[in-house]
Amino acid sequence: MALIYTVTFNPSLDYIIRVDDFRIGEVNRTSYEKILPGGKGINVSIVLKNLGHESTALGFAAGFTGREIERRLAEYGVKPDFISLEEGFSRINVKMKSKEESEINGQGPKITEAAIAALFEKLDAMTGDDILVISGSIPNTLPSDMYERILARYQEKKIPVVVDATRDLLTKVLKFHPFLIKPNNHELGEIFGVELRTREEVIPYAKKLQEMGARNVLISMAGEGAVFISEKGDELRSEAPKGKVVNSVGAGDSMVAGFLAGYLEASGDYRTAFRMGLSAGSSSAFSEELATRKEVEELLKTF
Repeated sequence: MALIYTVTFNPSLDYIIRVDDFRIGEVNRTSYEKILPGGKGINVSIVLKNLGHESTALGFAAGFTGREIERRLAEYGVKPDFISLEEGFSRINVKMKSKEESEINGQGPKITEAAIAALFEKLDAMTGDDILVISGSIPNTLPSDMYERILARYQEKKIPVVVDATRDLLTKVLKFHPFLIKPNNHELGEIFGVELRTREEVIPYAKKLQEMGARNVLISMAGEGAVFISEKGDELRSEAPKGKVVNSVGAGDSMVAGFLAGYLEASGDYRTAFRMGLSAGSSSAFSEELATRKEVEELLKTF
């Protein structure tokens, strides 16, 4: 049975607030507030658990916020296995909803070479039957080639690696033939210096990423749906399920989790994986919380 590992280099506590009429330079009061464990890999682990699949959440944590992230993850039923850092504290990200959405993201703690070595020690336990998900930005205390280091180290083990990152972080690992990459249409456009709005416009550029080395390419497009180009030559596209977007945070991560859940449950059938990924991404977008199994299955019936 495949073990799934997710890596979040700079996890956070996300402080989500609503201020009905935010005014700069004045005292503002919240009308809604919530604290959630944050980070792209963490979101993948939570949705995988909601869909019935275990995973181990790896990463770095420090201070009282690091301990709280681990506690909250455990409440979701996710097993955290973070490397504990001696200095600093894990970041707090403020996400404010008002007439416009604004975010203030913290820096996060300094990650030492010893901590990086400890992460590799944990990853070294993986076998070719396991799946690794690495996603999100790299804090400035980590080497800029961290993604490349990881994929190069485990290339001989032939571990399926899922990469959800932007620009150079993504393009520089394509030579290691990741199992799946999931940029959105805007990130895909940034790589090639074009604007991509429709599913038809996305397809040739998704194929270019495949030509550059990716085995499977999944492009999320928010309300426009998604496109998937498989290593078997499948070219799948779908509009998004209908619903009201409540919270877009974590929708792309939910798509990754849904894709993996569908892939494992359907013994590697990409069509099932694609549909489940799209349903999971949309379910999270239509809810204040991340997608649940029930929500995903209900959406699957609608398209």
